[in-house]
Order: sequence, then C-alpha cells, then structure tokens
Amino acid sequence: MSESTSPAPSPWLIAGLGNPGPQYAGNRHNVGFMVADLLADRIGARFKAHKSRAMVAEGRLAGHRVVLAKPMTYMNVSGGPTGALSAFYKIPAEHVIAIHDELDIDYGVLRLKRGGGDNGHNGLKSLTATLGRDYYRVRFGVGRPPGRMDVAAFVLKDFSSTERKELDYFVDRAADAVESLITDGLERAQGAFNG
Repeated sequence: MSESTSPAPSPWLIAGLGNPGPQYAGNRHNVGFMVADLLADRIGARFKAHKSRAMVAEGRLAGHRVVLAKPMTYMNVSGGPTGALSAFYKIPAEHVIAIHDELDIDYGVLRLKRGGGDNGHNGLKSLTATLGRDYYRVRFGVGRPPGRMDVAAFVLKDFSSTERKELDYFVDRAADAVESLITDGLERAQGAFNG
C-alpha cells in the first residue's frame, strides 16, 4: 500500500477528568482538568463546547493529532461524554488516555498503565462502562485523607498551601508523561515517569 493511500492514524483522545465550575477548579479531584489545560496551552488550542457534553481542544502534540477533552457532566459520569467523543472521532479505546487523581499514590507521584480496575474511582468506573478497560491511565497521586476525613470531602477540597507550592511542577510532569506515552509507548513512558 502506498503512503498516499494508507489511512491516517487514529488521533489520540486525552480526557482530563474533573468537575465543571469555578467552585471545583482547585480541587484534588480536578487535577485531570489542570493537566488538560496545560496540554491545550502547549498545542496552542482553546477549549470549545462540543455536542458530546465536553469541552474539546484539537491540535498536534509531539507530531500526533490529539483531541483534548474535559467532560462537563461531573466526574462520576465522565464516561458518557468520553465515549461520545470516542465514537464521534472514531478513536478506539487503545488510543484513549484518561488523566485522573489517585488516592492510593503519594502526592505528586505518577503511575502510567493500561487497563485494570477502577480502584473505587467513580470516574474510571464510568469510563470503563463506556469504553471497556483497554484505555490508558495517567494516575496522579493525591495521597490519602488525613485522620478520619471522608474520602469524598478530601478529593473535593483544594490542594493545601504546601501542596500548591509544587503543584505546577507535578502538573507539568504529568503533561510530559502524556506526551511520552504517545511518542515513546507505555513501557518507555513508565520507565521515565512511574514513581
């Protein structure tokens, strides 16, 4: 098959998970939105409303076509908009990357993986129900709540002032990890970024 007749490779769908609205913007649960915003800056694209109930930005990241998405339906039902975008752009699950907060990892530590369970994360549960398990995850550690604090209350709180000092660095590193996953593949990205 000649170069001109081969189909264009599928774009990547990069879904930053979070909750819409200014009251949630700085929450631990919204770290996926923060990374998606930084990636949009990197590709020089603006988020626009899409019929899938997500904000979408398109462009090229490290030479690859990407669709950045921030589902606007609240974290626990992120799968609907992400699945709709996957269908709209004809992007298979193995070209979908979800960026999300992870309680079982220390603050700022990253773990990249493909497939697996949802570990009680309702956003992932919703994605898996829509896409199956075969998508990639960039897991951003937010640590466990202190003492007996309720998990839901913890993830819906803003990062502490101490955490915020390093937050930009960690968000930047997570965006680098997404780029590496796309350009270098999972194994090499894991070797470089898994904490």
